[in-house]
Amino acid sequence: MIYEEIAKGIPEKNIHVNENMSKHISFKVGGTADFFIEVDDVPQLIYILKLAKSIKMKTYILGNGTNIIVKDEGFRGIIIKPNFKHLNIEKGKIAAGAGIPVAILSNFAYRNKIKGYEFLSGIPGTVGGAVKMNAGAYNSEIKDVLVNTTYLDEKYNIVKIENNAHNFSYRKSIFFDKKWTILGSTFKIEEGNIKEIKEKMSQMTEARKEKQPLELPNAGSIFKRKENCIPAALIDKAGLKGYKIGGAQISEKHAGFIVNTGNATSKDIIKLIKHTQKTIKEKFNEDLELEVIIL
Repeated sequence: MIYEEIAKGIPEKNIHVNENMSKHISFKVGGTADFFIEVDDVPQLIYILKLAKSIKMKTYILGNGTNIIVKDEGFRGIIIKPNFKHLNIEKGKIAAGAGIPVAILSNFAYRNKIKGYEFLSGIPGTVGGAVKMNAGAYNSEIKDVLVNTTYLDEKYNIVKIENNAHNFSYRKSIFFDKKWTILGSTFKIEEGNIKEIKEKMSQMTEARKEKQPLELPNAGSIFKRKENCIPAALIDKAGLKGYKIGGAQISEKHAGFIVNTGNATSKDIIKLIKHTQKTIKEKFNEDLELEVIIL
């Protein structure tokens, strides 16, 4: 019955039942979602959100699945993936849909001789996810280039907010505390030298390859940095580099990353996270706060 109701407002090709979430999560782990729905436009998004509310089903908006762990038990509800992928220059700004990977945004800026987006070239998330968590690398953050964001509020109104209304902080924005869905954002344009842009992107890519375990499934940095607290340094100092539970391992290349060595489960990863937090608390009296979301 629920499938039939969903199909009244969503194309059947976009409806996936009992979808294995390991296919959509960068860690390559996780159980099934009751429904995995791709939405191609705002009316479809509103339809599925209203339907879910009326039948009291939980929802979660998913980007590229690069900063999330879905438990082995799966997700009892509807996971919604917005396919909002416009990317163009409008009125002197870059306009990008929430579903555009930020690496593509970075490359688009490069091709149009726009500087300031080099840091995004190796980040695997989408525009929506990057804005929500104020993604950043190499001393730059999304707040540095963002102009405004358009979102759907909890009453299904389309609203636009400017940069300063995002309440940006380290890996956080207003979207963490609200039941709003990001539709897209616009970004600054600052003309640059294409050779210099390319060189900077190449340097950052090489640095990532050298320092990060890109060859194994992971979700990026597991713990948030704090003032005077670099999690990777503490984890290394505690002797946990390379520590393994099941198929989950603290990366030998970068102690701030946990990797799936091939047969990890979500349970393995969560156990390893908790063991790391407990060890760091005992040894250094520091509380490591998660950067990833456990669903």
